[in-house]
Amino acid sequence: MRRIAVAAVTLLALPTAALAAGMPQLDFKNPLMISQVVWLVIIFSFLYVLLARWALPKVAGVLEARATSIAADLDLARDAKAKSDAAVAAMNEATRKAHAAAQAEIAAAVERSKENAAAQTAELNARLEAQLAAAEARIGAARAGAMQALREVATDTADVVVTRLTGRAPGRAALDQAVAAVLAARGQA
Repeated sequence: MRRIAVAAVTLLALPTAALAAGMPQLDFKNPLMISQVVWLVIIFSFLYVLLARWALPKVAGVLEARATSIAADLDLARDAKAKSDAAVAAMNEATRKAHAAAQAEIAAAVERSKENAAAQTAELNARLEAQLAAAEARIGAARAGAMQALREVATDTADVVVTRLTGRAPGRAALDQAVAAVLAARGQA
C-alpha cells in the first residue's frame, strides 16, 4: 500500500511540460531522428543481406545435414529391426523344429520301449506257458500214477474184504472190472 502511495506522489511531481511533449524517441520533428532512422534502415538491410546470403544458408545446410543424418539413422534402425525380426523368426522356427524333433524322438523311444516290453512280455508268457504245460503234464502223470495206485489199492482192499467176508478169493479180473466201473461212475477213471 505504501509503495502505491509513493508511486502516485512521484507521478504528480513530474513536470507537466515533459509529459505534454511525448516520448522523445518518437519525435520526428527532430533532425537527429531522421538520421537515426536512415542508419537503422542501412544496418537492418546489411544484417538482412548478411543473414540471407551467408548465415541462413549455413543454418539451412546444417538442418538439411541433420535431417539427412536422422533419416539415414532411421533407415539403419529399420534395417536393423528387420534383421533382428528375421533373426527372431528364424530362432523361433529353429526352436519349433527342435521341439518337434525332440517330441518325435521321445515318441520313437516310447514306441521302442513298448515294443521291447511287448517282446519281453511275449517271451515271458511263452516261458510261463511252457512251465505251465510242463507242470500240467507232471500233474497229469502224478494223477495217472495216483489213479493207478488207487486202482491197485482198491483192488487189493476189495480182494481182502471179499476174501474175509466170503472165505474164498475172487478172481483178479472180476475185481479189476468192478473197481474200474466204480471209478468210472465217480469220474475218476
